[in-house]
Amino acid sequence: MANNLVKEITTRDVRELIGQPALTNNYLVYIPPLSTGMIDSNNSKLATHIENYGRLTDGEFLKRKIGMLCSDASLPTSSYATAEVKGNFVGVTQEFAHTRLYADTDFTFYVDKNYDSIKFFEAWMDYISGAGEVSQSDKLKRTGYFRRMAYPDYYKVSEMSITKFERNISGELLKYTFINAFPKSMTAIPVAYGAADLLKVTVSFNYDRYVMDRKQVIDQKNSRGGNNASTDPQGRDFDDEMAFTGPERGSRSIREEFGYSRD
Repeated sequence: MANNLVKEITTRDVRELIGQPALTNNYLVYIPPLSTGMIDSNNSKLATHIENYGRLTDGEFLKRKIGMLCSDASLPTSSYATAEVKGNFVGVTQEFAHTRLYADTDFTFYVDKNYDSIKFFEAWMDYISGAGEVSQSDKLKRTGYFRRMAYPDYYKVSEMSITKFERNISGELLKYTFINAFPKSMTAIPVAYGAADLLKVTVSFNYDRYVMDRKQVIDQKNSRGGNNASTDPQGRDFDDEMAFTGPERGSRSIREEFGYSRD
């Protein structure tokens, strides 16, 4: 008698079979700090240009703020370019991979009231095109102005990464490190009269390749015999979306988090 594959299952059965699905809103984007004090680094001139041209108002912007301002990101993927071969077998067409292709990855950043996000990426792209020092900005308006691109080693960075983790930050982590990344394009930033919305800038990054690292994070609370790491000290379940929608979380909007009043 054949086994009956169609049967009634409960929610507990589904959870045992599927487990806990990964969520999309737990990640961290890291762009290496570009400091003018960098010694023996190819990016020292890039850092100097960003400081002079960008004139960022926040000294901590590149250390941690830029990563926190990333509202949308994509985990990188790749594909293969193939060659078609005919004739090895009668009536059969085969394909063989010859080049691995890496798609550009888009990152969207919130723009603070000092426009540091826009100034940072504009300065980076300005350096790539060899616009020169800020004191030469008047020359940019002259007829017949031309650009001389910078050498790739000077504007590409090799420590940019995105890390995907889950809410309780335990178990498996995936870290994607982009090798020789640089901003390839910035999308137009629409502004309009009417209802106000948060200003965002989307930057598309190109890179030579990426490396995916797998890391295992130990559950510190369970290893010491404490509370289950899936709950907070008040006993609220991290996996329960409704457990964190009380007054403490809902009293401040995302606009207020960036220093804007309700008016």
